[in-house]
Formats: sequence, structure tokens, C-alpha cells
Amino acid sequence: MSYLLKFGGNAISGREDMDRLSREIAGLVNEGKSIVLVHGGGPEINAELELRGIKPEKIAGVRITDERTMEVVEEVLSSINRDMVASLREAGVDAAGLAARDITVCVKRGPTEVREEGRIRMVDMGLVGDVVSVDLERIDSMLMAGKVPVIYPVGADRDGNALNVNADTMAAGIAAGMKVDEMIQITDVPGILLDISDPSTKQSVLTLSEVDVLIEKGIISGGMVPKVEACRRALEAGVSRVRMVNGKDKGSIVSEALRGSDHGTLIIR
Repeated sequence: MSYLLKFGGNAISGREDMDRLSREIAGLVNEGKSIVLVHGGGPEINAELELRGIKPEKIAGVRITDERTMEVVEEVLSSINRDMVASLREAGVDAAGLAARDITVCVKRGPTEVREEGRIRMVDMGLVGDVVSVDLERIDSMLMAGKVPVIYPVGADRDGNALNVNADTMAAGIAAGMKVDEMIQITDVPGILLDISDPSTKQSVLTLSEVDVLIEKGIISGGMVPKVEACRRALEAGVSRVRMVNGKDKGSIVSEALRGSDHGTLIIR
């Protein structure tokens, strides 16, 4: 069984969180599961941009990226990647860190239609990319050797130009290429909530058509939109199941979900 786990800085931040996730991944690997890990680092990138006097800017959850921002993105994400790999290795996992450019080909995104607060407009995102192909042979060889690939989402086009890829988009691209059994997005909320302030409104299972209704009503908005769109891409490309879980849970982050518990929100076609 193969699984792709994705986390960002809102869900897993600092060594304590990384160590907790690493112990779970070690247990899953020992059970014979193949794990690929993709991570972002939005809050850490924002903090570093502000330190350098650069105003962070996002549209519909996607970072607008110029050349200065791209440098910061790569520096911060590669640092997080080194820390996560070190944490996994301390937990006994044979982890290998790499940039997405090492295993994917991306293409620069053109002017993008975005919906915010009920309005649609066209936006140039700058050096932002989308995944067009995945080197499945390299990933498979790593998994067969017992390694856990830990990937940060700095891709490149065919000419080697660096591109910032939204971590959810990158995770979906890789999961779709691999056709993993399940993709799990580790977030900072219990799942998809009908009322963001009321955890009891968590939806256990949603279809893509039900997700569309929630986006139209504005219940799913902002940074949650690229997450659910990543879920859609993965499902439509052949991934069997996509789930959102809370990385801040004091108990299991992902293990219970993979063992069939009602953990987070499961999204199906």
C-alpha cells in the first residue's frame, strides 16, 4: 500500500511536531507501507519575507512569486526539508530529501482566473508553476530501496527555471502520477467544517459535487480552496481516496486514519 502525506507549516511546525509525525511514519514503514512526504512552509516563508522587508502576497491561497520571493521560498523550504529528514532519520526512517525539480517537470502558470468573495478576476502569479510530469521510475526505485522521499515544492521548467509550486498542488501532482492508495493532507483544522468555529460541524465524508457547493457558498474559501482543488486533481487522476486530518491533534496524526477510523474528512469522487 502506498500513501502520500502532505503537511505545511500551519499544521507541523518546529521539531516537536516533526518528531511526533516521524514516529508515526516510522511505525507505518515498519508495517510495510510505502510513504512519500511532501511539505510546504508558508508561515516560515512569510516570516522570512517580512524580515527582509518583502510583503508576502497571496491570492486564493497561492503565493504571488517574484524573483526575490523565489529565493526566500527556496532557502526556507530547503531548511525545513533538512530538519524533517533529520527528524525521520532519528526515528529510524531511511529518509531522502529532495526538491521537486529533481523528480518533476513543471510549467509556469499563465494568468489565472481566481474567485474571491464571489468575484472572478485574472491574476498573474509570477514564478508559480504546475506539475506536468513526474519521474515515477526514480520515486519507485527509492521506495523499493526502503527510502521515504521527503519533497519540497520548488520545481523547474524544461529549461531549468525555478518555479514555486503550491505544496497542495505538488502533492496532488505526485499522488496522481503515482496513483497512490490514499493521499492525506495534514492541516491545522479537524477537516472540512460547515462552521469554522464549531468542530462538531466537521464533515466525515464529502463528494466532489458537495465540495463544489461549499465553495460556491463561500464555506470553503481562501487557503482551503487550493487544498480541495488538489484533492479533486488527485481523485480524477486515479487516487482512490483523499483525506484531510488535523496535525495539531494530540493523538494520532495519520495512523488512525490509515487504520479506518473516522478521522478528518474523507473526500471521494
